[in-house]
Amino acid sequence: MTQEEELAAEFETRRSHLHAIAFRMLGSHADADDAVQEAWLRLARTGGEGIDELRGWLTTVTSRICLDALRRRGVRGEQPLELNVGALPPETVGGSRIDPEEEAVRTDSVGLALYVVMDALTPAERVAFVLHDVFAVPFDTIAAVLGRSTAATKMLASRARGRLRLDAPTAGADAAARGVIDAFFAATGRGDITELLTVLAPEVELRAQGLKDVAVVRGAREVAAQATMFARLDALAHPALVDGVPGVLITVGGRPVTVMAFTVADGAVTAIRVLTAPAHLGQIVPSWVA
Repeated sequence: MTQEEELAAEFETRRSHLHAIAFRMLGSHADADDAVQEAWLRLARTGGEGIDELRGWLTTVTSRICLDALRRRGVRGEQPLELNVGALPPETVGGSRIDPEEEAVRTDSVGLALYVVMDALTPAERVAFVLHDVFAVPFDTIAAVLGRSTAATKMLASRARGRLRLDAPTAGADAAARGVIDAFFAATGRGDITELLTVLAPEVELRAQGLKDVAVVRGAREVAAQATMFARLDALAHPALVDGVPGVLITVGGRPVTVMAFTVADGAVTAIRVLTAPAHLGQIVPSWVA
């Protein structure tokens, strides 16, 4: 076996770990695959020279690639909302079959609600939070990735935790919000935009995370129009607590296709977070409520 083949074989033993990091930062299997492939290309160019600890080196390089991708994403224009949850078979992503055991490894550390609201974080906050709170990477190592001091990196992770807590309604608020959410889906099922406008705040924001991009729709009329446009007669909305967030899991033919988390204030929906990634949702068992 040549030196390059040995390096490639060792990299393959790290691939699932690197993909897990990239997926949690980027929220997309396709983007995570691209980040991991770029990490391999950078490793191949070095030939492994000067690398004392390969796992740590690859974690750092992959994290920097993800940070750059998040920063580019931040300056990219918002994409129009296209919720086509039936476009991909639940067992595939990007045309390649996902092994259930591998998928479980990718999803076991971060709650579903976190995926829904993670886009609220800045790129640096997201990297600091994921590396430290999910993968227990030391703050001094994360500081080197971000090019910041250890103290500043700790502050970024702390700020991320705070922002995620603020973005998620408490379990106690779920009972009060449930009637509003039920009214939202009843009106959606009837295609009743007038009724929807009574339960949507004027400045409501809908933010949908798909396989690759985050799509944003703002304003009650715009959100109502999108909700009725993509309503499906064969879809069932199951009330659920998603890591304490009041929302629903939507299934078609018994398969999870969409999860929605709601922020409700003063009797109206002020924000909706949507996750539509069939292969990912197929591995998640939410906490159900009666």
